[in-house]
Amino acid sequence: MALMVGEEIRCLLSRKPLDVSRNILIPLSACRSDASAQTAKKNKRLVSGYVLKNRYLNRFGETVALLALMMSLTAMSIDTILPALAEIAQDLRVQRANDSQLMVSLLIFGMSLGQVIYGPLSDSIGRKPTIYIGFAIYIAGSLLSLTASLFPVMLVGRVLQGLGAAGPRIVTVAIVRDQFEGRAMARVMSVIMSVFIFVPVVAPSFGQAILLVADWRAIFVAFILLALTAVSWFAIRQPETLAPDRRKQFSLRRIGRGVREVLSIRASLGYTIAAGFIFGSFFGYLNSAQQIFQELYGLGVRFSLAFGLIAVSIGCALFFNARMVMRFGMRLLTSRALIGISGLSSVYFIAAWAAGGRPPLWSLMGYLMVAFFGIGFLFGNLNAIAMEPLGHIAGVGAAVVGSLSTLISVPVGILIGQCYNETVLPLTGGFALFGMASVLAIRWTEKRKPVGLRTPP
Repeated sequence: MALMVGEEIRCLLSRKPLDVSRNILIPLSACRSDASAQTAKKNKRLVSGYVLKNRYLNRFGETVALLALMMSLTAMSIDTILPALAEIAQDLRVQRANDSQLMVSLLIFGMSLGQVIYGPLSDSIGRKPTIYIGFAIYIAGSLLSLTASLFPVMLVGRVLQGLGAAGPRIVTVAIVRDQFEGRAMARVMSVIMSVFIFVPVVAPSFGQAILLVADWRAIFVAFILLALTAVSWFAIRQPETLAPDRRKQFSLRRIGRGVREVLSIRASLGYTIAAGFIFGSFFGYLNSAQQIFQELYGLGVRFSLAFGLIAVSIGCALFFNARMVMRFGMRLLTSRALIGISGLSSVYFIAAWAAGGRPPLWSLMGYLMVAFFGIGFLFGNLNAIAMEPLGHIAGVGAAVVGSLSTLISVPVGILIGQCYNETVLPLTGGFALFGMASVLAIRWTEKRKPVGLRTPP
């Protein structure tokens, strides 16, 4: 609860309501000297002559570091294990080589199930209890995978890992929204996303480094230690950010209404489908990257370097998108990126087919870096456009859009990955086919008008 000083503040708040549940209001007159008043003006926000001090600003750096660590848990759980897929498959006697990809796909599937639950749950019981539930499920899944001697048991553990990791990832955004506003919130999310994008660059190398000194089970030990570190840090240093009087009763009916609303609004449904198709192609890459680089091209331990280099192109695109979106608009950038990805992939598919399905490594790297540069423009923009008509149900709407798009992406990614035949044709063909499907979904959404010619938001 806010600490309010004097009847004047109560009168001010009654005339112009403010959400002060996260803040401490101090009258400017309480500053004893001109010097202290100037300091207050410099370091705190002023609202109608009062100092509005966010109680969390004094440990901004620690808060960002903690939330970035929790949000990166999903990416770490996917990318760190990629160099070990072949070793795990051999140890657990997997019959078909492509089945090892399910360790990636089913974690993402578990995450999609959790996305739609954790947001409303945290609005009901608070942020911290929800985070604890997520970490508990994640650690249980990690322990199950660590001790697995059968492949189906490993897959169940991976589903639980994804289901648990969705908690910290989803609730982290709510915690940021509770603590910061306006430009401060944008700053926090920018830093967190920078760390989040940096993870795929280093995570495969981290996994490869573990394999140099231990077997694949040590990677799951590292996951458990990482989760225990994060949840302990969170429990000790992060206060609850949702006051009891701001909580809402958990209701499956409310989630169901959100699903129905997303399905009934053309813009939300169309862009959710488009996101599902193109990100499904991206998941197809995650599923088959280890086989392509380590086995088809024989990179061995150098796989992590190639994977990280390609991931850098996504980070560069996010950097440029932040500057270009205000000038050109989300719709124009999204449509141009999708058209570029599908067109480039179609051309490269033909070139790869002419090369017997195994084009030179340098050309594949170049193609993927350009294609993933385009995907970087889609990560935030597609979901943002889908969310535009859902402002009145923003929390549930974000959960539903994220969950539905991921539920579409998972089978698309599995399809592309399971079609792997010791060539790059399934991957490049998947990007071409589902890139065009995303373009068509947007054309349908925009009532067949050229997307790039519409007024950008």
